[in-house]
Amino acid sequence: MIDLKKEFQIRFHKNPDYFFFCPGRVNLIGEHIDYNGGKVMPCAITPGTYLAVSKNTDKVFRFHCLNFPETAELHLQNSYSKSGRAWFNYPLGVIDHIIKQGHAVSGLDMLYSGNLPIGAGLSSSASIEVLTAFALKQLFQLAISNLDLALLSKKVENEFIGVNCGIMDQFAVTFGEKDKAILLNCDTLEYDLLPFDIGDHTLAIINTNKQRTLADSKYNERFTECGAALKALKKEINVKNLCDIEIQTFQSYRHLINDPVLEKRALHVISENFRVNEAANALKKGRIKEFGQLMYGSHQSLKELYEVSGMELDTIVEFCKSYEDCAGARMTGAGFGGCAIALIKKERLDDFTEKLTGHYKNKTGYEPSVFASAIGDGVRVADQSMV
Repeated sequence: MIDLKKEFQIRFHKNPDYFFFCPGRVNLIGEHIDYNGGKVMPCAITPGTYLAVSKNTDKVFRFHCLNFPETAELHLQNSYSKSGRAWFNYPLGVIDHIIKQGHAVSGLDMLYSGNLPIGAGLSSSASIEVLTAFALKQLFQLAISNLDLALLSKKVENEFIGVNCGIMDQFAVTFGEKDKAILLNCDTLEYDLLPFDIGDHTLAIINTNKQRTLADSKYNERFTECGAALKALKKEINVKNLCDIEIQTFQSYRHLINDPVLEKRALHVISENFRVNEAANALKKGRIKEFGQLMYGSHQSLKELYEVSGMELDTIVEFCKSYEDCAGARMTGAGFGGCAIALIKKERLDDFTEKLTGHYKNKTGYEPSVFASAIGDGVRVADQSMV
């Protein structure tokens, strides 16, 4: 484990005042519907991002990260703008929004370190955003609720970074609880915590190890397509979001869209929202096989209707279908690479990993990364034993 305190001392020649931690997340089911007013079922995972930080009297924000070579040193000012594709845009965007809201802050020396694979669809960006917002709240005693932190971080992603994401990622890493899945209504922000009791199974995260180079642009493209489909349907249906529409109603009015691609996008969104409700009922009743079949159905829809999967993710899910001790699997996150998740019998995880790795390498030429993850708590102050 990296000694974050020691690394901070090397860079800034002093001790950090505080340590903070924010997890990543996986979405169990309900993909690409958070920006369509639907229900999703994310959970916080145990890997995430750490921050060692101390105030300085120089009125300077210094950004360092053990995962990236780029650093930045920016003087305190009234606003900031995005700088290329550098990692520090995420914390910088948070600071920009905090200052614009009229909160008083001063200079900070910041060292980030994460154990989430970058670009793998486990919400490393939301983890950094919420982590930074939470740290500023604690350091400067800002009168901001945790819900405000999540909403502010989403705004940063939308306006400062330029990705039209919904609230799911930021909400999950803020409000996650150990061994609980979050059933979140992305329109009203009402949520329930469901016990994630999967019996003799474990949640496996499978990283394709393919970078999601298309994810941001395609994400924005799907966002636009859904908006166009909704606009067409609203000519005769009085709804706010695509997810307000029942499947039967959609079938009666889908002719209004008059575009086969947009029809497919809308059908995924509407059917996926139905699957989330069914999955919540299955989880409450301990019906893991039923939950798993809904995961497979979700992946099929994401592959065929929403077209955000890919050869790597499909290879993993198809193998899972053939593996007797896998209850269900699907891609998670934006797609085009990133990660899949699977429910595997605990005593078979090593065997599953070995056989999947061989199969995947034969198909792609390289290996995936497989690890079991516990469901953890959301953003928090970290004690030094964690870092």
